[in-house]
Amino acid sequence: MPVSDQPGYVIAPSPDDDRLTRKVIGHDHTGAEVALDVVVERPLSIWLNSREIVTAMTIGDYPEYLALGFLRNQGMLPDGTAVTAVDYDDYAEAVVVRTDRETDFEAKLARKTRTSGCAVGTVFGDMMEGLEGLRLPAAELRSSWLYDLSRVINTTPSLYLGAGAIHGTVLCRQSRPLVYMEDVGRHNAVDKIAGWMFSEGVGGDDKILYTTGRLTSEMVIKCAHMGIPALVSRSGFTAWGVEIARQLGMVLIGRLRGQRFVCLSGEERLIRDADLASVAAEDRRSARKGASDD
Repeated sequence: MPVSDQPGYVIAPSPDDDRLTRKVIGHDHTGAEVALDVVVERPLSIWLNSREIVTAMTIGDYPEYLALGFLRNQGMLPDGTAVTAVDYDDYAEAVVVRTDRETDFEAKLARKTRTSGCAVGTVFGDMMEGLEGLRLPAAELRSSWLYDLSRVINTTPSLYLGAGAIHGTVLCRQSRPLVYMEDVGRHNAVDKIAGWMFSEGVGGDDKILYTTGRLTSEMVIKCAHMGIPALVSRSGFTAWGVEIARQLGMVLIGRLRGQRFVCLSGEERLIRDADLASVAAEDRRSARKGASDD
């Protein structure tokens, strides 16, 4: 398992990894020359046994977790499926996930939905498949945890803070962030988290999923498939995302910035235990990168 050098994290961003950004020279509004670190996009083909499923545009880190999480969240690696190998070929820019038996993906591939992500994602099959009758664990969420998580995550060195044009997703337990993944699409960042959880046998019952992106139907559905009862974002909501969260009993919190947040689902499980007078205003550097609802 990769180990982070950031205190408290199992996996944290690697903003100094020169494979993830490229220096680009341009000119600002005055005509002065500027040098910017720009996030790199790479194609990654994901295969399930002998079948190519999709090619994703990604920053290229943790390709094995991305492939596992994508297939898991698409319902192509159902419970009970034994993964026998995950092979990544850097030259071919491909990951092959091998299982002990053929999986039922033909019907899923016949139907696909383009999601609302800014780096457009795809959901194969029925988006709501597997959610019927699902009720997430009735875990409590404390406002003090939210403020602690926001402070730590917003000050963690990351591509999000350094270069922008990227999304971050963080798996947390109470007030501790555990695994922080970044990518050009929020769906990729979430899938990396799901892949890590699947690979390491980590459950979602006592976890919180934090994201910098919008709380769309896709984000809520992925979080539910991961068994995580609380989803938190710096950004806003979509109506369908809220509706699905309410159906599933998920705690859904958005626009978490400084002292402020809005809870649109799961209010009965939110414990407001924080002293707002002790909560610092958000650092301007964090606010600048999170200024939009992308």
